[in-house]
Amino acid sequence: MTDIKYMVGVIGSGAMGSGIAQIAATAGHEVVLYDTNESALDKAKTALKTTLARLIEKQKLSEALADDILKRTKYVSSLSDFKDCGLTIEAIVENLSVKQKVFSELETVVSAECILASNTSSLSITAIASACKKPERVIGIHFFNPAPLMPLVEIIPGIATDQQVTKEAKKVIDSWKKVTVLAKDTPGFIVNRVARPFYGEAIRIYEEGFADFATIDWALKEFGGFKMGPFELMDMIGNDINYTVTETVWTQLFYDQRYKPSLTQKRLFEAKRFGKKSGQGYYNYSGGVSMPSPKKDTQLGNDIFLRVLIMLINEAADALYLGVASRDDIDLAMTKGVNYPQGLLKWADEIGIGKVTDLIQYLYEEYGEDRYRPSFLLKKMVKANQKFYH
Repeated sequence: MTDIKYMVGVIGSGAMGSGIAQIAATAGHEVVLYDTNESALDKAKTALKTTLARLIEKQKLSEALADDILKRTKYVSSLSDFKDCGLTIEAIVENLSVKQKVFSELETVVSAECILASNTSSLSITAIASACKKPERVIGIHFFNPAPLMPLVEIIPGIATDQQVTKEAKKVIDSWKKVTVLAKDTPGFIVNRVARPFYGEAIRIYEEGFADFATIDWALKEFGGFKMGPFELMDMIGNDINYTVTETVWTQLFYDQRYKPSLTQKRLFEAKRFGKKSGQGYYNYSGGVSMPSPKKDTQLGNDIFLRVLIMLINEAADALYLGVASRDDIDLAMTKGVNYPQGLLKWADEIGIGKVTDLIQYLYEEYGEDRYRPSFLLKKMVKANQKFYH
C-alpha cells in the first residue's frame, strides 16, 4: 500500500473512537465510524460538528476544511461498510474476548491487505491477533485521550505482526502529524507501565499517613514541575479507567508487587467515585465545595517528590533493560504521552544514577518489599559509572 489516503474504519464511537475518526478525516482520509448503538453515533456526529465549530471560532480551522471533514466522515452500524478500508482501528471496551470477536468478524469483511489495529491501552496485541486467520496484519495503535490534542501514539507490533505492517502503520500515523514511539507487546506498553508509580506510590504515601491528597499533589507540581498532581490526574482520567488499567497491568505481569493496586483506589472504584465525571473522586467537585489546601512544608514536599520520582525512574530503567522500548522512545513517550516535564532517564542523569540507586535501595531495605527492588540496569550502571545520555 503506497497511497496513505486509503479509507479508514474506526470501530467504537465513544470519545476515543470519535477523536481518532476526527484526526483521520482531518488528515484527508475517507472515514467510516462504526457503532452498534445508533444514539451513540448521533451523539458522535453532533460532537464533531460542535468541535469543528469551536475550532473555526478560534481560527484554528477554515470553514472549507471543516466542511470537508464532515463530508469525509460516514456513520455506520454495519461492519460490511468497512469492505474498502485500508486501515481499521478498534476503540471499544477493554475486554479481550469482545475485541477478539470483533477482529475475527472484521477479517471476513475487509481485503487481505487491510491493516487491523487496536487502540487497546493494556491488553495483549498478540492475544487479540490470535483470533484472526492472518495475525500478521494485526497491530496496536494506541492513542491518548483526548486523541485530537494528545501528540503521542504508541505503535505496538504483536509477536506475529509483519514488519511491513509496522512500517506502514507508523508511516500513516506520522502523516497524521502525531509523535510515534515503538513499544514491545508487554502489559501497559510504555506509558501505562512506566507511569504506574506516579499513582501507586502517591497513594502509598497517603495510606502511610505522610500527607493528604492536596499536599502530595502540591509536592509533585511544586518540586517536580508536573502540570497536575497524581490525585488531580486520576480524577480527570477517571478512577474507573485508572483502576482497571492498574489491575490489568498487575495481573498480566504475574502479580509483580511493583504494580500492585491499592485498596484506597479499589474502594473509590466500588463507591463509583470516578472523579470529575461523577462529581466526586479523591476530591469533591460538587458546587460550592472548596478544594482542600496543601500543607506547604518544603522538606516534606521535596521528600514526597523524590520518592515518587525515583520509583518512576526505576520503572523507566527496567523498561529499557527489558527491551520494552528504546531510551529515546521511553523519554519521548513520557513527555508527549503524559506531559512529564522531562524524560525520566534524562532526569536520572541530572540527579545522578548513584543517588537514584541509593534512594531506591534504601526504600528496599527499609520496607523489605519487592515493590522497591532496584532495577538491575541501575545497579549495573553505577558499577560502570555510566549515564543514560553521554
